[in-house]
Amino acid sequence: MNTILLSINPEYIENIFNGIKQYEYRKIKCRKDIEKIIIYSTYPVRKVVGEARVEKILGDTPNNIWKITEKYSGTSIHFYNEYFKGREKAIAYKLIDVKKYNKPKQLSEYGIKCAPQSFIYIK
Repeated sequence: MNTILLSINPEYIENIFNGIKQYEYRKIKCRKDIEKIIIYSTYPVRKVVGEARVEKILGDTPNNIWKITEKYSGTSIHFYNEYFKGREKAIAYKLIDVKKYNKPKQLSEYGIKCAPQSFIYIK
């Protein structure tokens, strides 16, 4: 199984840490099976702030994924629809065992020089 580092906006990270957001949405599914996600907080934080295990990966139409994940989406239907506008497929990573790091980490600790736009595989 593989680990990825995901770039996520700070407002959504707080929802992940407090359990409101249990699904992380993406437009494209990783080619490899994912077991763990390292959470990178984008501007203004710009640090690795936590991690989560992936319980399952859902893939379907945006409408069907919303029906399944709505209760723990941690986002509004308006934002969700805008994000998947014009897309036929939506991906949702079901997050479990979420851990917030006591001390945020630098990308360099993972051998990464700059934050990925979406994700990067971690060795």
